Amino acid sequence: MLIGNKTDLKHLRAVATEDGQSYAEKEGLSFIETSALEAVNVEKAFQTILSEIYRIISKKSLSSDEPAPASIKEGKTIAIGAPETTTKKACCSSS
Repeated sequence: MLIGNKTDLKHLRAVATEDGQSYAEKEGLSFIETSALEAVNVEKAFQTILSEIYRIISKKSLSSDEPAPASIKEGKTIAIGAPETTTKKACCSSS
């Protein structure tokens, strides 16, 4: 995937959109332009590349007629912000 970043800085553009698209096409890549400042296409870029990775991994697994490698495991849910259960211990003894 080829990503053109900082599209919000149009006055500093070094590569034309058409040039980026044609280069990506020539190299067999997908192409997208993003701007984190303006929140344009950033999430879409991540979703696109993750979908492509998943598609490739799934296709390789299916074409080999073998089960998915053990290194590809099912996800695990992690609770963030869950209350911690810790007990405080006195650091010093008072006599």
